[in-house]
Amino acid sequence: MQLSDALGYLAATLTTASFVPQAWRTFRTKDVSGISLKMYVVFTVGVAVWLAYGIVLGEVPMMLSNSSTLVLACAVLAMKVKYRKKKPDDPQDRQRHKPEDPQDPQRRDKSRMARA
Repeated sequence: MQLSDALGYLAATLTTASFVPQAWRTFRTKDVSGISLKMYVVFTVGVAVWLAYGIVLGEVPMMLSNSSTLVLACAVLAMKVKYRKKKPDDPQDRQRHKPEDPQDPQRRDKSRMARA
């Protein structure tokens, strides 16, 4: 084995292994609050392109590492989409989901009009 191949396999092993703790923690806790959806989408697409590049070049270390990393990144991305907390984006949605305040003057006026 040439030094360049050994370096490629070492780099592939280290970079792929670095994703295992994040994927495992996310799977175990279902806590995705610290993960940026936009960043992970861009990252996952980037890994897919690296995999395609490795296939075109016929570089086994690139193909192995990027296919493994792609599986892990897709798993984390899927968990991010599945377990994220939905936030109402529309101010009207926030208003609809807001509990009514009994001290609200507008509410008191509406209840007076209903009694009349």
